[in-house]
Amino acid sequence: MIVGAHQPHYLPWVRLIDKIARSDVFILLDDVQFTKNGFQNRVKIKHAQGTMYLTVPVLDPFGKLIREVRINTEFRWRAKHQSALITNYGKAPYFAEYRDLVMSIYDRPWESLVECNVYALEVVLGALGVRTRLMRSSELGVPGKGTERLVGLCQAVGATVYLSGDFAVGHHFDPAEFAPHGIEVRPQGWQCPTYRQQYPQLGFLPDLSVVDLLFNEGKRALAVLLERSSEAPGPLSAGGEAAPGGVLAGGPAGQRLAPPAGVDRSNAPFSGAYRPDEVPDSSLCRTPAPPGGAYTERVPQGGPDHRL
Repeated sequence: MIVGAHQPHYLPWVRLIDKIARSDVFILLDDVQFTKNGFQNRVKIKHAQGTMYLTVPVLDPFGKLIREVRINTEFRWRAKHQSALITNYGKAPYFAEYRDLVMSIYDRPWESLVECNVYALEVVLGALGVRTRLMRSSELGVPGKGTERLVGLCQAVGATVYLSGDFAVGHHFDPAEFAPHGIEVRPQGWQCPTYRQQYPQLGFLPDLSVVDLLFNEGKRALAVLLERSSEAPGPLSAGGEAAPGGVLAGGPAGQRLAPPAGVDRSNAPFSGAYRPDEVPDSSLCRTPAPPGGAYTERVPQGGPDHRL
């Protein structure tokens, strides 16, 4: 059984979605410390001048666990994020097909960051057709820290393979500690696939929010993601057989987060920070592309997949 783990991110970038889709079980690390300027409350999308951040404003998150972080409801971030998505993806080939589904994320007056992130994740996984079983680390009752806890989490769900972010192996945990427990550590081997995007004059910009892939490729989005490399590890079903097309069948029924309307997650048993005075105006941070359209990816230290 292939198991992955990561902090729950807001409208995750495609790299994280790829890791989830290649896992049988994916553990959302909701009881680890919130990372300032990470991607637990923000994500990048493409716009006419380059990229921009969509940021969920949070209240005094410093030193708190992710599941303890509250959203600052004094800011109209939901309306602004909706407007940004409509403005920048309104002409995308599949925007109309997925508009209502994605916009349903903003129908609720969210107070908890993790609940918002998990709901948004359920929306995009359902749209993609990914049925990987999601679990929260806070519900598994595994003690310890660092590699010891990561091994324990894998054992708790019956892992035989731990699918890790490439940088994390040897940097953020010791892979040698997995072998005595019969768990293979397998790097993700990430390469961002090239797919059609809006604003082609800017060239292809990698590692954006999964909504960029979904709005531009529609039902082909998951195939585009999983076919990025013929040698990339494929997921296994709960019975140990390869799932057709890399879409997982899920596990036995368990606790659920009520899925968004229109999302078929029947087999799924799961259900950057700022102080209020630091939230950027309109909660949208823009990063323009330099002259010529070339863009250099910059990920903040401690950002996505730099841990697990």
